[in-house]
Amino acid sequence: MPGIFPDQEWLEGLVNYLNTNEDYARIAKNWEGDMIFSIKADGPLEEDTAIYLDLWHGQCRSGKILSPDEPLDSDFILTAPFGNFVRVLGGDLDAMQAMMTRKLSVKGNMAYILRNVPTVLEFVKCAKNATDKVLGEQA
Repeated sequence: MPGIFPDQEWLEGLVNYLNTNEDYARIAKNWEGDMIFSIKADGPLEEDTAIYLDLWHGQCRSGKILSPDEPLDSDFILTAPFGNFVRVLGGDLDAMQAMMTRKLSVKGNMAYILRNVPTVLEFVKCAKNATDKVLGEQA
């Protein structure tokens, strides 16, 4: 079904949402760092998937689904089973709590993330809203 995390339509919706959201632009104005969601097969997701996002000063300069042979190389790599990512996007699991309890493992500068908690939380809010928007358009 198109538009469901983590497919291309969902990714395009997220990039567009981030780039048109004034709150995200304001809150993330000092963020410098790209990230990869490394999503492990779980439940309905049959293959490991990785999504790259180039986040820079309140904008998403690019986003793409990585092919299986592309290296996972970015400032931050967030790794979790599909179900944990869905719980974060659905609001059932707080993103910071997920990182601290290793339900979402982080490779990268955790001190930088902790200094930028408002940016992280606004990003998650945008990802949830972008997901809700795509799902609403399909209804």
